Amino acid sequence: MSRRLAMHPLLAASALLLTLLPGAALAQAAMPPGFGPNPVLPAPQRSLLPTIHVADAVGWRSGDKPTPAPGLAVAAFAAGLEHPRWLYVLPNGDVLVAETNAPPRPEDGQGLRAWFQKLFMKKAGAATPSANRITLLRDADGDGRAETRSVFAEGLNSPLGMALVGNDFYIANTDAVIRYRYAAGQTRLEGEPVRIAALPAGPRNHHWTKSLLASPDGTRLYVGVGSNSNVAENGIEAEEQRASILEIDLNTGAQRVYASGLRNPVGLAWEPGSGQLWAVVNERDELGNDLVPDYLSSVREGGFYGWPYSYFGSHLDERVEPQRPELVAAALVPDYALGAHTASLGLASAAGNRLPADFANGMFIGQHGSWNRKPRSGYRVLFVPFADGRPQGPPVEVLGGFLNEQRDEAMGRPVGVAIDRRGALLVADDVGNVIWRVTAQR
Repeated sequence: MSRRLAMHPLLAASALLLTLLPGAALAQAAMPPGFGPNPVLPAPQRSLLPTIHVADAVGWRSGDKPTPAPGLAVAAFAAGLEHPRWLYVLPNGDVLVAETNAPPRPEDGQGLRAWFQKLFMKKAGAATPSANRITLLRDADGDGRAETRSVFAEGLNSPLGMALVGNDFYIANTDAVIRYRYAAGQTRLEGEPVRIAALPAGPRNHHWTKSLLASPDGTRLYVGVGSNSNVAENGIEAEEQRASILEIDLNTGAQRVYASGLRNPVGLAWEPGSGQLWAVVNERDELGNDLVPDYLSSVREGGFYGWPYSYFGSHLDERVEPQRPELVAAALVPDYALGAHTASLGLASAAGNRLPADFANGMFIGQHGSWNRKPRSGYRVLFVPFADGRPQGPPVEVLGGFLNEQRDEAMGRPVGVAIDRRGALLVADDVGNVIWRVTAQR
């Protein structure tokens, strides 16, 4: 099964080098084009209709699985799920999986362009009804496979983010953060939840996912909220509290925008050495195959990251009217580009993993894969190494092989990533309907 990246020849060659070189040699590899702290960005290219280049979602054939990097092994932790997108590991080792998809959005994407996009997103496996459920997976015997599963919470509204703070368990539905009481070892949440904060939603609700991260001291929650459009084409008034990371004070209930101008900040994580908040951000479309790169970045309190007026700092997006030059001038440059249209969604700190030493410090990133790029990009799990709390060096492909040899069918698409209690990397695959478990090769 091919692990070669479908990109232009120079990028493909660089990516193949990353795939083949193990260990210390990776640190010497060249940074692939479109990646890293200083990516070379091409001129924007605009067209009447968006590029549509969808890999058919077919699922895994019996016995097939993704391809791990040298020194790693992969096996299914659980299979037969319904569109698993997000993961959370409880202190006792139980793994929670949000089986979820978009809610009804009658006003999202009107017109011929939107009709074509919806048609091809269905082809990509992104239009299945939402199970609106969180499932608990338990591996009591420690063999790396969940032998029991139970419904942890159901009747939810397109849930994604999860966080445990003391005896309170928080869930980010698409329209609100809710809270249940939780006791260690509990396999199902009981009682009626308490609604603690409303979140931007409504009949358009373009980016419906709402991720969730608790502060280390348990006093605040951070919520990743995506934009309600590609580049504010529905008016900036439709973007209230969107394209941002919201902060919720759990003591007072106060809610505020912590950082803004982040088109779709999904994965959130703390960098353990510095205590800094980091995010992966899914950037805008329809400026060409190689614009705009998704990115991994530290998130500064009060920081503005450009959307919709500019990208990667002060690169102006001329489609947006009216312009805000004062905001463009203040736009922060993200720390690390992740390639254009890769749909970088999942994020997990390397802290606590028991993979080989090369993966000790950094961030794991689930790249869901492009639907609008020729050639295709993403469809893999990356590792970005860190040194002194910052990205250092080229990315490493941890898990690939989600596309077939011809790269026109997707057996799976990785989304959420997490480190389990035994130090393995878990990957939610919402097309294969599997949770993959990556370990050191024995």
